[in-house]
This record gives sequence, structure tokens and C-alpha cells, in this order.
Amino acid sequence: MRLKGILLVAVAFSFSMVACGNQDKNNNTNTTETNSNKIENNMTTTTTKKTINLTRAEFLTKVANFEETPDKWVYLGDKPAIIDFYADWCGPCKMIAPILEELAAEYEGQIYIYKVDTEAEQQLAGEFGIRNIPSILFVPMGEDPQMAQGALPKDAFKQAIEEVLLKN
Repeated sequence: MRLKGILLVAVAFSFSMVACGNQDKNNNTNTTETNSNKIENNMTTTTTKKTINLTRAEFLTKVANFEETPDKWVYLGDKPAIIDFYADWCGPCKMIAPILEELAAEYEGQIYIYKVDTEAEQQLAGEFGIRNIPSILFVPMGEDPQMAQGALPKDAFKQAIEEVLLKN
């Protein structure tokens, strides 16, 4: 019976780590942020990023101008897209970042993979009701977008790309 209790606690803990709540950012120390920045800086100098960072202004011109059409989703892109709402301090966000880079390279020319920093683009994150990160918006052509929350494994991303975005 005690083993079941320990297993339940372990499962609950692992589920709680799937997504970061916005309130968790204050729990990180400057040392952790400094170390992760060093790691990220080293990674970006050795690899070419295939994902595209978006500001709110760029979102309005490349993805959807919800100010012009607030009652209807009108996607402005010429290819399906994935939009990753993330923060630099979020552990699960850091876990999926390399997966998204791999997928951006693998599906280059077929889809866009955008990234929105929720710390830098708080207004945009608020307009989409982002409460937990990572939050992933899948944007197929000619259809309404679909939101997923939490760190998805690569095979789940691939399945969504194939079935939802590319309709294969």
C-alpha cells in the first residue's frame, strides 16, 4: 500500500512538471539563468536556427491580424504553422526547443515554426490567454488553430504535423 502511495506521488510530480505556470519564473535563481544563458549562447553559435521568433507586430502581419478581424480567425501565412509560446526560464520549454529546431529543419519549406517569448510579448500572450507554458498553437491552412499545453515528445509533434497540419 505504501508503494502505491509513493508511485502516485511520483506520477503527480511528473505531471506537474509537464507545463510551467507563469508564477514559477520567480523560483529560478540568477545562477541558473546565467548558466542556461551560457548554454543557449553556445548552442546558437554552433547551429543555425530554423525557428522564427515573433514579436506582436510581426504576429499581426505574418500569422493573424486579430485586431482587424477580432471575430474570425484569418491565417495570413502561406504554409501551416506551429507557434510555441515559451519563456527562457521554463524547463519544459527548454526541453522542447531542440525538438522544434529539428522539426523546423526536417519540415523546412512545408511548415513554419514560430516562437513567441511570453516575457517579452506579454500583451500577445495575454491576448491568447496563455497561462501555462509551453503552450503550442497548431495552425493548419483554412481551419481554426488548435492549442496544446505542455512539453510534447517529438513523435507527438510529428503526428500533429502530419495529421493536423499537412493532412497526410
